[in-house]
Amino acid sequence: MTFGRSIELLGAASGLNSRSATILRELVEHYLETGDPVGSRTLSHRLPLGLSPATIRSVMADLTDAGLLFSPHTSAGRLPTEKGLRLFVDGLLQFGNLSDEERESISSTLEMRGRSLEDTLTEASSLLSGLSQAASLIIAPKSEGAIKHIEFVALGGNRALVVLVGADGQVENRVIETPAGMPPSTLTEAANYLNARLTGRTLVELRSRVNDEMEADQTQLDQLATEVVASGLATWSNEGRGGTLIIRGQGNLLTDITEIERLSTIQRLFERLEKQDAMLRLLELAENSDGVRIFIGSESGLFGASGMSMVVAPARNEARRIVGAIGVIGPTRINYGRIIPVIDYTARVIGQMLG
Repeated sequence: MTFGRSIELLGAASGLNSRSATILRELVEHYLETGDPVGSRTLSHRLPLGLSPATIRSVMADLTDAGLLFSPHTSAGRLPTEKGLRLFVDGLLQFGNLSDEERESISSTLEMRGRSLEDTLTEASSLLSGLSQAASLIIAPKSEGAIKHIEFVALGGNRALVVLVGADGQVENRVIETPAGMPPSTLTEAANYLNARLTGRTLVELRSRVNDEMEADQTQLDQLATEVVASGLATWSNEGRGGTLIIRGQGNLLTDITEIERLSTIQRLFERLEKQDAMLRLLELAENSDGVRIFIGSESGLFGASGMSMVVAPARNEARRIVGAIGVIGPTRINYGRIIPVIDYTARVIGQMLG
């Protein structure tokens, strides 16, 4: 998608003349700032064209007939339709670049610094939600990279922490139940057994080898250590193929909600996002894009919620392979000009992290 085309180019592409395109852009920008319907008198004060309210009303009537504007009430001003918003973001939207300070802030916030991958992605999601004042979402496909090290740490109360370190430095943790009366040496025995069989294997490959040895009774482990090994590997065995979906800032979508119908729409949206096929659809949408994409209303096919927009970008590694998706969901009047560069840069940082 190419943003920021000139009024003349937009007019040629859409059939609007320069005056109509200028009025449409000013009206949409006012709507994005306030959320309120815009009248001809307001536009006459904002526009540097010297047009009378009567002339602007005539142009707004033509834009309404073209399906780009609508009137929410008989005596009110106009609001952009989803078609009008699409025309705006495709050709009239203007946005700036992030400053060096903003880039540094995002990069430093997302540095893993010994944190688990899930903690880092949660931090990224919270960062996006705060910057956009919308709901943020991040998807990271389940990693199938080589494993570098596995550790078991006793927690007390018949529990232990399983620490898995990937060859790329990513860290994941799980808590397992341990057999009653188990001596501390059993955790060491279980970790030594697994680490001796890693040699660059992925988790799937390691699990396959261990299962083969257990079936052939070739592990040379005592019963307690065998239970710990099986329990430790099982913590990753039942995870879905879609990866990790992290959503933050849902409450941002509930501010100023006065209509029960609107609240129900948002509730259905998040119920939909929690399903596995929604994660796969998000990855598909991101994968089919070279950069940031904006979906207005039901355009994404992910949900049929009108009055909502989704901005999403792929996270790609150095080989240009998609390793995740990042985006925000909010009302159609979200600050696109601010959000687009933030998502674009954050997606690139996450792509490098997951690369």
